[in-house]
Amino acid sequence: MAAGNYGNQNQSTNPTSPKKFTLPYDIPKKKTGGRIGSPSTRSPKSPTCVSPRGMQIKTAPIRIGSPGSSISPKTIQVPGSPGHAVPTAEKLSQLKLQEYFKEPSGRRQPVHRSLSGQMTNSQVDGMMQSKDAVFSSSDPCLENMDIDEDDEQFAFVRFTKGHKCYDLIPTSSKLVVFDTQLLVKKAFFALVYNGVRAAPLWDSSKQDFVGMLTITDFINILQYYYKSPLVKMDELEEHKIQTWRDVLQNRGRQLVSIGPDESLFDAVHMLIKNKIHRLPVIDKATGNVIYILTHKRILRFLYLYVHEIRLPDFMHKSLEELGIGTYRNIATASPATPLIIALKTFIERRVSALPVIDEQGRVVDIYSKFDVINLAAEKTYNNLDITIKQALQHRETYFEGVQKCVPTEKLVTIVERIVKAEVHRLVIVNKNEHVIGVVSLSDILNFLVLKQVGIGDDK
Repeated sequence: MAAGNYGNQNQSTNPTSPKKFTLPYDIPKKKTGGRIGSPSTRSPKSPTCVSPRGMQIKTAPIRIGSPGSSISPKTIQVPGSPGHAVPTAEKLSQLKLQEYFKEPSGRRQPVHRSLSGQMTNSQVDGMMQSKDAVFSSSDPCLENMDIDEDDEQFAFVRFTKGHKCYDLIPTSSKLVVFDTQLLVKKAFFALVYNGVRAAPLWDSSKQDFVGMLTITDFINILQYYYKSPLVKMDELEEHKIQTWRDVLQNRGRQLVSIGPDESLFDAVHMLIKNKIHRLPVIDKATGNVIYILTHKRILRFLYLYVHEIRLPDFMHKSLEELGIGTYRNIATASPATPLIIALKTFIERRVSALPVIDEQGRVVDIYSKFDVINLAAEKTYNNLDITIKQALQHRETYFEGVQKCVPTEKLVTIVERIVKAEVHRLVIVNKNEHVIGVVSLSDILNFLVLKQVGIGDDK
């Protein structure tokens, strides 16, 4: 896929103008510090990135908002800009990031077994003996945690300690990067167009990655500037990403990242500890962002390779027995809840979804942060007084219904369901379909990996 530059309509379209660059791989490094150089500097093309282990990772990085490079006649235009309509539901479905669900190919092909179809103890013992180097107690972190290598309780700890972030990265993936000089509105159109939920931010003046632009930022902007359906949000139309970052300077957080050679255990710890959902993998030697880790991708990786793990006994205990999930003060909404109230709830309660309940208290739908991006796709963000029911009628993707569970179901069943359904949470209900809790991907990873060594996040 050819990379494009968006967001500068005044740039020359002369075919003889300097080549456009695809951040971060086509941009030369500075001579000092090993960081990425100026976007306006000419460099030879380098469409692939060499991984720390020598394996080439084919990427399709898209540089959006480059102020120092020209747009060629073949450059794709941002949705909403002249000559390009907002993508339809059909196109959005086609543009969905397929790599999001791809297993890590080119490393080890997983044996697809269900969690209930485990290997025998003798098979696992033989496999573990062949992996002594991977799970050796020479790892200082493992020694400090005093992990018994024969104790099944620490099976997921050993697995995540024995695998690096690089092991999870697919051999081909898409990466979208925004320049901080790009208009906020165009940035969110680009998220929708490329079927992604977040993108790293590149500051040309600092020659460094400075943060992530996520759907939460879009929600913050809408909540911050919205007044009424009669008042247009000029700030959303005119502000650049950098302007918005300056507005949020008191609430903004520094970019949290991880290296490809760091363990998945460290990745889980950083995600949970910092209460973030996306963790950029940055090659420290070059400064290149090569992947974005999430709870969903890590749990799916564990599920794909679960045949290598002797399942602990707690996997056959219920959520109720293990205390996994949130059961108090659950944030919910009704179909008649105004959209602006739902957005405020997302921010104030720090939740990523609201179960929608009817007058009898039964869960009938769910409104998540990702649903908010539809407002950008359809340019309907100037009226946030509509109800959640009205907003959900504009879902761009097929909705299969609320994914639910009951507190008496076993953890092994919960993991299978949440991975196969490709969702971020399950709504916990009682026999009357009333909401009594929520169990999320972070809840599960926190329990499987961190709580077993006493460093889990207690809610």
